[in-house]
Amino acid sequence: MSTDGATTNTARLKRFHSAANSGDLGTISKAIDEFVAPDVLFHAPVPMGATGAEALKRVWEVLLRAFPDIHVAVEETIVEGDKVVSRNTVTGTHRGEYQGLAPTGKTVTYNEIFIFRFADGRIVEIRGVVDVLAQLRQLGAFPS
Repeated sequence: MSTDGATTNTARLKRFHSAANSGDLGTISKAIDEFVAPDVLFHAPVPMGATGAEALKRVWEVLLRAFPDIHVAVEETIVEGDKVVSRNTVTGTHRGEYQGLAPTGKTVTYNEIFIFRFADGRIVEIRGVVDVLAQLRQLGAFPS
């Protein structure tokens, strides 16, 4: 992939993260429709009964319900070929049900790393590692 293609993919991912930080499910859904292929391969824990871009929309629906002020801070971006890696710090206040836990009002901070593979200007594959244990510990589900 050319340097221009890598720069364009990085810019697309930046615009997607901007939409994700809007706190608005409609804005996030539109960004998913724009930047993510409908049949995206999503290698991360996702809600059952959904695949592709619809699974990603459901993930954001769950996250926004649980953490309406969720914010993804991109700490580092690495580009290689058709892939963009994003290391992020996520923060949010637990105001809705999450993983079976009633709202606690606690603020959580956790890390995640995602690898996005692009083709024809859209994300066609996502691999993610999210520190869910840190989330759940901060919410009191597990001892520290």
